[in-house]
Amino acid sequence: MNGKTVYNLPRAAVMLGDAALVGVAFLLSYTLRYEVEFLQPVDEANAAPFTPYLPYTLLFAGLMLLFNQNGRLYNERRGRTWWDEVFSIGNSATNTAVVVMAVSFLLQPLVFSRLLIVQAALLVIVLLGVWRLALRLIQAQMRKRGIGVERVLVVGAGSVGRSVLQTMVARPDLGFKVIGFVDEDPERGRTDLGRVPALGGVENLAQIIETQPVDTVIVTLPWLVQRKILGIIRECEQKRIRVRTVPDLFELSLSQVQVEMLGGIPLLGLNGEPRLRAGSQVAKRALDLTLTLLVAPFALLIAAIVALAIRLDSPGPILFAQDRVGVNGRLFKVYKFRSMVDNAEELWADLIRQTGDDPRHPKLVGDPRITRVGRWIRRFSIDELPQVWNIVRGEMSWVGPRPAVPQEVELYEPWHLQRLRVTPGLTGLWQVSGRSQVPFEEMCLLDIYYIDNWSLGLDLQIILRTVPLVLLAHGAS
Repeated sequence: MNGKTVYNLPRAAVMLGDAALVGVAFLLSYTLRYEVEFLQPVDEANAAPFTPYLPYTLLFAGLMLLFNQNGRLYNERRGRTWWDEVFSIGNSATNTAVVVMAVSFLLQPLVFSRLLIVQAALLVIVLLGVWRLALRLIQAQMRKRGIGVERVLVVGAGSVGRSVLQTMVARPDLGFKVIGFVDEDPERGRTDLGRVPALGGVENLAQIIETQPVDTVIVTLPWLVQRKILGIIRECEQKRIRVRTVPDLFELSLSQVQVEMLGGIPLLGLNGEPRLRAGSQVAKRALDLTLTLLVAPFALLIAAIVALAIRLDSPGPILFAQDRVGVNGRLFKVYKFRSMVDNAEELWADLIRQTGDDPRHPKLVGDPRITRVGRWIRRFSIDELPQVWNIVRGEMSWVGPRPAVPQEVELYEPWHLQRLRVTPGLTGLWQVSGRSQVPFEEMCLLDIYYIDNWSLGLDLQIILRTVPLVLLAHGAS
C-alpha cells in the first residue's frame, strides 16, 4: 500500500470527506444553537444567519486537516485501532476549537457564539469517528475480496518467525495474507503451521518469488547468519519486492523486550516471561464473575432442559467429567454435558488410528461417538455450559486457551507449552477464528498472541464475536 492511500482509498478522498463532515457539523451545531436553542435560549435580537459562520467553518476545516495530518491520520498505519484514531481526532478538534476561539477574540466579530463552536467540535469528533468506522468496514469488505491485501512470505519459523505469523493470523484486519514460510531447518521447512504452508528451505526463496505472487518478504532468521540475511535482501531488491527484517534479539519473545531511549540511543531491557500481571488477573477475574452473574438465570433454565433431553436420549450420566491441564500445568476436572456414548474415551485411540487425525486436536469431524442430543448441543456449544462452574471456581475463564487433556500436552513441542501460562477459557481467539476448523498449530499461534496482547477490551471483543458464531453454529462439530 503506497503512502497516497488510506483504507485502500485515495488520501485526497478521505481528506475531502473529513472537510465535508466539518461543514455538516457546523450546520448541525448552528441548528442546535439558533433553531432548537439547545442548552441556552436565543433572544430575537441575537438571532443570526449561518453566513457569518462560513469563514469559521472553512478555518475549522482547514485546521482540522492540518492537525489530522500532523497526527498521521492520513497515512496508512497497520495495527492502529479505531480508538487510536478517535483519540487523535479528539485532539485535533480540541486544538482547532481553541485556535478558532482565539481568532474570534482578536477579531471581535459582531456575530459569534462560543457554544456553537464547542458543539461543532464535539459533533466533528462524533461524525469523523463514524466516518472512520465506515471506512474500516469498507476496507474489511475490500480485503475479503483480495483488494488491498499484502501477500507475505516469511523467512524463518523459529520463535521470532512464529511471533510474526501469530500476529498476522490473529489480526486479519491488518491486511496481510501469508502465502507460506521457508526455514533454514529442513524439518521445520516441511511442517505446516496450521493453515500456513511450509514451502521448504531458504534455498527455495528465489524460485518462490519467481513463481508465486509475493508483495513483501519478512526475514526472521537468527542474527548469526547476517550474510545470508543480506543476500536475501539483495535478492528481493533486485526483483523489486519489499523486504523487512525482524531482529531475533537473541531468540527472545518480542513481547519480553522493553525499549527505552537515552538521548536518542535505544536501550533494550527484558520484562521476563510475558504473563498477566496481578492487576490484570484481578480485572480479568472481576469480568469473569460479572458475566457469570449475568448469564446464570438463563444458564440454569437451559441446563434443566438439556439434562432432561440427555436422560431420555441415551443411557449414561448427564454430566461428563474429565481431567484437563490448567494454568502452569495444574490438573483440574472440567465438566460438560455428555454428548457422546458412555464409553467414548475407550474408543478414542481406535478412532485416531482409523482417521489419522491430529491427536492434539480433540474434535473429530463426523465423530461416530456423538449421540443424537449430543450432536445438537455440540452444534451450539451448549455441552460446555457446565464449565460455568469451573469459571466460578477460578479453574477457567470466559476467555483463554482451550484446556487440553494430559495426553495432548504430552505430545506438545516446547513452544506449544506457552499456551499454559494463563487460565484456560471457554472461548478464545481460536474459537472466533473457525472453532473446530482451526488446526492445532494455528490454535497455538492464536493462543500465544492472545497471552502476549491481553486486555479487557480484547476479552470483550472475543466474547462479542463468539455469540453470533455460536448462535449460527459456525465451525461447530
